[in-house]
Parts: sequence; structure tokens; C-alpha cells
Amino acid sequence: MLGMLGGVLMASPALAGRGPKWEIVESGPFTLPAKFCGFKMRVTPAVDKEFIKVLKTADGSRTTLITGSRKTTFTNLSTGKAITANMTTALRMTTHADGSVTVKGTGHPAMLLSPADAKRFGLPTVSVPTGKLTASFAADGTITSLSLRGHVLVDVCAALS
Repeated sequence: MLGMLGGVLMASPALAGRGPKWEIVESGPFTLPAKFCGFKMRVTPAVDKEFIKVLKTADGSRTTLITGSRKTTFTNLSTGKAITANMTTALRMTTHADGSVTVKGTGHPAMLLSPADAKRFGLPTVSVPTGKLTASFAADGTITSLSLRGHVLVDVCAALS
């Protein structure tokens, strides 16, 4: 999903002091296929201090809040070249009763787009933007709208080429 490059995401009980119902987001390394950048890329969490909280409403919608800090290392598996990006962010993802999703984020969320969607929206396939990000998805996962009021901080594919 847009805004999170997480591999396998799991939640575990939050550290004391974060507040009720907040859980730690845990993610493991994963490999992106070459279709995204023209080379296989390993994505590895370097610092993982993100928290997640899920709120349910009477109308059947669900809001997922994600906040905290994350640093991720991206490695071009063909050359061994690597960069580590700061992806500190605050995301609000609302899953509506009809299955559609709206994502709003600020900070430096990771963004992963299919090559077709990257071309459609004029953005890189793998990037770390900064500013305000808003995206809407149909129930089938198709991106119906995407806007970035800010700029691309790191074009990951270009940085590792």
C-alpha cells in the first residue's frame, strides 16, 4: 500500500508511555522485483520505531494511525550500492465501509508505485517524498487519486542506479 514499504508488518504491544491501544509496527527485510527500478532491490529496516493504532467507527469504517520514526536501507542487489533514508512520518489511513481507502500523510513516508501509476502521476516508482500526501484507492486497490504538496526528497531508483 502507498506510504508504507514494510514487507511483513506485524504489531506488538506498545512500549510503556506511548498510550493505550498503540502497538509497535515491526517489519522485516524484503526484496523488490526488478520491474520497479530495473534491478532487484533489498529493503531493510535500519531503525524501526513506528507505532500503529486502529480505530473503528459505528458506520463500519476503520481508521489506522501510524506515527514514529523509521530509517530504511535500500540496496541495489546488482551493484551492492546502498542508501539509508529517513522515513519519519504520520499517516492516517481510513478504510471505508465500501472497502475504498483514503490515505493522508505528512513527513517522509515511503512511496511504492507500480511503473504504470508512477508514469500516470509523474512520480518515481520508489521514493521518499516530503510534504503532504493524499491518495485514494478503490476497493480493489486501484489508485483513484494521488496528490503530493511537497516534493520527492529521495528518488530511490535514481540514487541506486
